[in-house]
Amino acid sequence: MKLTEHAKSLYIKTAKKLKGTDKRQFMASVVKGLGIGGQTLAERELGWNRRTIRKGMKELKSGQPIVDGFKRSGRKRVETKLPNLLKDIKSLVDPHSQTDPSFKSTRLYTRITANEVRRQLIEQFGYSDEELPTAETIRRRLNDLGYTLKRVLKTKPVKRIPETSAIFEQLGQVNTAADNNPNTLRISIDAKASVQIGEFDRGGKTRMPTIALDHDFSTQSTVIPYGIFLPEYNELFLFFVTSKLTADCIVDLLESWWQTVKHRFSHIQKLVINQDNGPENHSRRTQFMKRILDFSRESQLTLQLAYYPPYHSKYNPIERCFGWLEKHWNGSLLDNIETVVNSAKTLTFKDKNPVVTLVETIYSTGVTINKLAMAEIETQINRLPNLHKWFVEIFAKPT
Repeated sequence: MKLTEHAKSLYIKTAKKLKGTDKRQFMASVVKGLGIGGQTLAERELGWNRRTIRKGMKELKSGQPIVDGFKRSGRKRVETKLPNLLKDIKSLVDPHSQTDPSFKSTRLYTRITANEVRRQLIEQFGYSDEELPTAETIRRRLNDLGYTLKRVLKTKPVKRIPETSAIFEQLGQVNTAADNNPNTLRISIDAKASVQIGEFDRGGKTRMPTIALDHDFSTQSTVIPYGIFLPEYNELFLFFVTSKLTADCIVDLLESWWQTVKHRFSHIQKLVINQDNGPENHSRRTQFMKRILDFSRESQLTLQLAYYPPYHSKYNPIERCFGWLEKHWNGSLLDNIETVVNSAKTLTFKDKNPVVTLVETIYSTGVTINKLAMAEIETQINRLPNLHKWFVEIFAKPT
């Protein structure tokens, strides 16, 4: 059978427009219609490959497409060869990363370079120089993980105290030990700046046009977001407090959170709490230490308070959640508390929605205990030498 120029042009153009199994089965159908010697004729006149034609013949006969092996070809990604690489990189970089202090971005700013990450992978995790990718590849993976390797002036801490480096070193040891111990749970807690309730412009954009007040008139009420974040599980618990945030309020939120999750963590014996050294929850705040000791006894949990140094609270993992929250409701009018709570419920952080609770209990400020009672508490806790303000361990005792 001879092919006319018009037929040849039609077959060639049609085959070029098709892909994969559709193309192969079309070629096989054409060759089948050419009869005996069709494969030779198609190869000579149309430029089609015989192996492709035979593959199409098999698909026509079986009625099932043959899966192409493109995924098996080419160079594999480095994480395929080193499955723990991304996890190890994150464990190195995360303690050195902080969120944007203005919460205008969800990116994390890190103070460790790609070259240093590569060196630490060899030194701490036993990788060889030959098996690790280049520093440029590691830099790209850091960007994929959400870390920004840039020096940003606004993220530079205002001050440093002499103990800052020692505190961060101890924090790294405490957090790593907690994450590697199956009987220890690490949480990160902190409060965000109070949110004014009203038709105020919060910046940002929204799909629906909104009209906000062009002046910040006196607000009718405020609400304080308080977060408890579980880094290992990427779970966020948000409490919106309408009262003053006091030591009693903070411990009440901890107790309330533990009552809701303790059935999941019956194996947990120790709780490591990352927090900043705020005025209501620092380790010298008498009422806070009294209440946290009571919480340890009632829950039968050993507690370890691990504080971040002054002016470095943005390294606390919970702060990253606040960046996502601020970005989430920017452009919206938070004109009442119900809107604030409902907006927070629709937040998606690490592919999960937070557990949101409104707290309307009124708390009294200025509650303290006397020096004798605080001295008794000091005998029941253990402070780390040289860093006694920043690391406190409270051992559970039967009531």
